[in-house]
Amino acid sequence: MSDKESGYTVMARQSLHQIGVGAALISMVEPAVGSELEYNRWYEDDHFYAGAMYMPWMYAGRRFVATRPLQLLRYPATSLIADPLTAGCYLHLYWITPGHTEDQIRWSVATNEFLRANNRIDLSRRHVYTSFQDHVGSWYRDVRGPRDFHALDYPYRGLVMEVLDAPKGCQRSDVDTCLRETYLPWLYRTPDNPIAQTIWFAPQPLPGDKMPDVADVPGIDGRLTLLHFLDSDPRDCWDQHFAEPTRRPTDAYVVQLVAPFIPVLPGTDRYVDELRE
Repeated sequence: MSDKESGYTVMARQSLHQIGVGAALISMVEPAVGSELEYNRWYEDDHFYAGAMYMPWMYAGRRFVATRPLQLLRYPATSLIADPLTAGCYLHLYWITPGHTEDQIRWSVATNEFLRANNRIDLSRRHVYTSFQDHVGSWYRDVRGPRDFHALDYPYRGLVMEVLDAPKGCQRSDVDTCLRETYLPWLYRTPDNPIAQTIWFAPQPLPGDKMPDVADVPGIDGRLTLLHFLDSDPRDCWDQHFAEPTRRPTDAYVVQLVAPFIPVLPGTDRYVDELRE
């Protein structure tokens, strides 16, 4: 290495430079009651950047929020993911460059160690569902249009997250087959379908040196997380596409959570006063 080169020069030359979604950091978080405003400002003004977008392989990010009316649409009544079911007002999504998931995890752990030691982690919140998740598949409504790697930059108006588990005696791959052959063709069945794309992921176990207040939700080995990106507010298409009574019965997977969100308006406190009863 010449005097003019640095580790960053070497890192850039060794990167794969692939376009796509290699993995995601998916984080559903519940701020403590009474700290919602302070939490929102900390996350938007500091952590979104210093704790995420600052990192070299995390190339896109977006925050979503579930106001109280959206929280009340969630199901099933008993969920392994959210307890109580309304927990997790905010959903934070980040895309990771293909081929660099492990690099990103190492960088994230070190970053959070630094921020925590310097009192830049807001502890007045609970991680409801947080993990690094490997990209498994993407499904599109349109032949042309935003692809999965555009999804966090395109101004979609809503998002629905589903968490599905393989039933006893089945594997995650069985759930994936059902998605491709049955569920997604049914979900995209109407010509006026507002769901533009669906991206799904397989959670990884959290690293051993993770932050102490983050934990894996049991059942991780058979789990898939689906993110449906919508052209409309989820409430406008909920009854037709996502409501529990309209789902086609299946024994191919166990529904652990179906939760709608809308995007936050960055730099503002919009929706903060709509999180509680």
